[in-house]
Amino acid sequence: MTEQVIKFKAFGLYDLESVEVKDVTLKPYINIDARLLVKSHGRNIGKFGSAKTHILERLANRIAVPGHVGKKHKIITNWASGKYSPNMRLVLEALDIIEKKKKENPIQVLVRAIENCSPRDETTTIEYGGARYPQAVDSSPLRRVNISLRWIVQGSYQKAFGKKKKMAEALANEIMLASEGNMESYAMSKKNESEKQADAAR
Repeated sequence: MTEQVIKFKAFGLYDLESVEVKDVTLKPYINIDARLLVKSHGRNIGKFGSAKTHILERLANRIAVPGHVGKKHKIITNWASGKYSPNMRLVLEALDIIEKKKKENPIQVLVRAIENCSPRDETTTIEYGGARYPQAVDSSPLRRVNISLRWIVQGSYQKAFGKKKKMAEALANEIMLASEGNMESYAMSKKNESEKQADAAR
């Protein structure tokens, strides 16, 4: 009698086994394990804990806390909820839009977008002799993933807040543009700007 292997799909919809991370450095930090329910219940704490958290959950968590743009705090909206269900529903709506438009696995599109818009180097400020100078530094792989997710969500917020476009549509559009390497994407333009500043500060 042969054993039947049960293959889990994320939320019973998306095949995770076919998803491939091409960037070797990011592979250990983009968790795309096959799971039915993508929820860690906050158990992944400690060093590199977020690397163990599923990439879909990290995106949903980032929607809850988009972070600042410059010195301004983002305006809190009705979709920036700390609740898992509304945030994950928003992510699933965006994935559904991507699947219909791109005709491919939307999680693969998301992974490609993260790979494309994660900056390889950034600038930090160092103080020398009482004066402050910008200094180029390499980004760690975990920070590259975190910052690309932040830019994707911030770009979506800017395109949806106070406009007719729904947040799910804006998120799907931002992910698709970033996956294509299109400079109309907020995340891609931020990555380009970050790397140019780092080049100038070498």
